Amino acid sequence: MNSRRSERALATAQGDGTAPRQAGIREGRAASAIRRARVPADAERSTAPRRAEAAADRIAALAGAAEAGARLGTKDELRTMCQVSVGTFNEALRLLQSRGVVTVRPGPGGGLFAAEQSPMVRLGNSVLALDARQTDVADAVRIRDAIDPLLIEDALWHASPADIADLRRQLGVMRAAADAADPDAFVRANWGLHARIAAISPNPLLRSLYDSLLEIIESHTLSVLPISGLSLPDYIHERHALHVSLVDALDARDRGRAIELTRAHNTSVNRQSEHPTS
Repeated sequence: MNSRRSERALATAQGDGTAPRQAGIREGRAASAIRRARVPADAERSTAPRRAEAAADRIAALAGAAEAGARLGTKDELRTMCQVSVGTFNEALRLLQSRGVVTVRPGPGGGLFAAEQSPMVRLGNSVLALDARQTDVADAVRIRDAIDPLLIEDALWHASPADIADLRRQLGVMRAAADAADPDAFVRANWGLHARIAAISPNPLLRSLYDSLLEIIESHTLSVLPISGLSLPDYIHERHALHVSLVDALDARDRGRAIELTRAHNTSVNRQSEHPTS
């Protein structure tokens, strides 16, 4: 009798659609649980670069307070101190090594050690340590604009045919991005052109300072904005044309024209209302 009741109950459930609805509810709950489980992983990926920077800053502070060559700790000790994952710590370590803050020694007694830093490296790291919360990016742009004429003067004196050829290749990348109406690609190519002009300078201090300022601007640029009265595509093509003229002036060793274009370049950049991009 019990088996017949079970069969009738099952038949009733199947007939009125209860079982499929219950199965659907269970599947929906399972899918929601999976989505909730994915959120922390996504959040971790999105915050990993910031956590790596924070870990690098914390270890850099230790290195700055220590004598050159002093042992800061093992990788595991420092990772535990920073409370980050292995992957995030490895990224922080890459940043520290690229900035010349620490050295790594393997084997017994190894670990991370405070590096001997030249005055130039210390200057570069002090600029890199700046954050948008501590300094307005507009200040970085003003300083960059102030040293632009120095870099142009150096390029006028020292640019080789190979340097000019590299600059023209970079102009080609800018033109392709402009033709594709890709403002993000255009601004990256534009920064690449300015970095290449800076690389011509024989002054390592000037190059280092300019590269650090450019990194701040790149890191905190929000968008590409046209100046008043121009559409974004028109603005991008206008910027490209200005840079073509600037490289032409460098190639011709036309100092007056190069300085004039540099002034026009910086004036039009400062007319933008958000973070400048070129």
